[in-house]
Amino acid sequence: MIGENIIRIRKKKGLTLTELADRANIAKSNLSNIERNINENPSIKVLEKLASVLDVELMTVLGIKMVESSDHRIENEWSELVQRLKEQGVTKKDMEEYEKVFEFIEWKNKLSELDRNGGR
Repeated sequence: MIGENIIRIRKKKGLTLTELADRANIAKSNLSNIERNINENPSIKVLEKLASVLDVELMTVLGIKMVESSDHRIENEWSELVQRLKEQGVTKKDMEEYEKVFEFIEWKNKLSELDRNGGR
C-alpha cells in the first residue's frame, strides 16, 4: 500500500525512481523495495525524507486520509499557526517554555471570570 502511494505521487510529480532516491538521500534499491512492497515496513525516517522530497504530508505517503469534520477549518488554522511558528524558528523546546506563559494567561482568565461572576 505504501509502495503504491509513493509510486503514484512520484509519477504525478514527474520524478524517476533514481531522482527520488537521490533527492531523499536513500539507496535506490531501498526505494525500489519499498515501492514494490518487498520492504513492507520502511523506517519512519525514510518515509519522512520521501514525503519531504515529494512535498506531501507523511500521512499522504502512508495512505491515511483525515476524516473531514466540522472542526477541519480549525485544524487547518492550528496547522498554519504551527507552520508559521516553525518558519520563525520556534522549536518544540521553546514551546515548552511558552507553556508557562499560557498557564499564567489561563490562571489570569479564570480570575477575571470569577471577578465577573462575583467570586462564584
